[in-house]
Amino acid sequence: MYHLATELYYYATSKEEYSVLLLGLDNAGKTTLLEKIKSLYLPNGPLPPKAGSTIPTVGQNVSLIPLSSPSIYLKLWDIGGQSTLRSLWKSYYSSAHAIVFVIDSTDVPRIESEVVDVLKEVVEHEETEGVPVLVLANKQDRDESLEIAQLKEVVNPVIVSLGARDSRVLPVSALEGTGVKEAVDWLKTRVMWNKESRPPTMR
Repeated sequence: MYHLATELYYYATSKEEYSVLLLGLDNAGKTTLLEKIKSLYLPNGPLPPKAGSTIPTVGQNVSLIPLSSPSIYLKLWDIGGQSTLRSLWKSYYSSAHAIVFVIDSTDVPRIESEVVDVLKEVVEHEETEGVPVLVLANKQDRDESLEIAQLKEVVNPVIVSLGARDSRVLPVSALEGTGVKEAVDWLKTRVMWNKESRPPTMR
C-alpha cells in the first residue's frame, strides 16, 4: 500500500518533460534564441540578450523551461553548430521530442548551399523519423534578411519531403523576441500531440 501511495503521489506531482534540440549552422542565433526564451519564461530569468553579447557554443547549453496550460517542461539543448561539432548532433536524436533548426536569414550564400544540405541530413536521419521539425528564419529584424517567402522557396523541398510529419517554417528575431512565443507554443502543441510516438520523461 505504501508503494502504491508513493507511485500515485509521484504521478500526481510530476510533470511531463520533452527534449527539444536547437540545431543550425554556427552564427545562426541558437544561443540568442535560448537566452530570449529563458528571459521570457523563467521566473528569475536572465536579462534579454543584447546584440553581440553571445559567444559561439562549444559543446552544449541546456535549460529547463516550465510552461503552463498544461503544465509541462521543455528541456532545450543548444548544441554547437560549427562544422567540426555537427557529427555530435546524432547522439542527441534518439531522445529528442522535437527539432528546431535555426537559420541566419541574412546569410544568403550559406542558405542556398550549406544550410539546405545540413537540414536535409538532420531530417533524413533514421533516428529523427517522426520528430516534429520547426525551421526558424532568424534575424528578421535585419534589413538584409531574406523575406520568409524567399526562404521558404529554398527550404520547402526539404520540408515537403517530410510528408505527414509535423513541420513549419516561421520568421523570428531571437534578439528582439518577435515570433519567439509563437515558436514555443507550436513546439508545446506538437510534442504533446506526438507523445504516443515519443513519450515524455517525468520530472
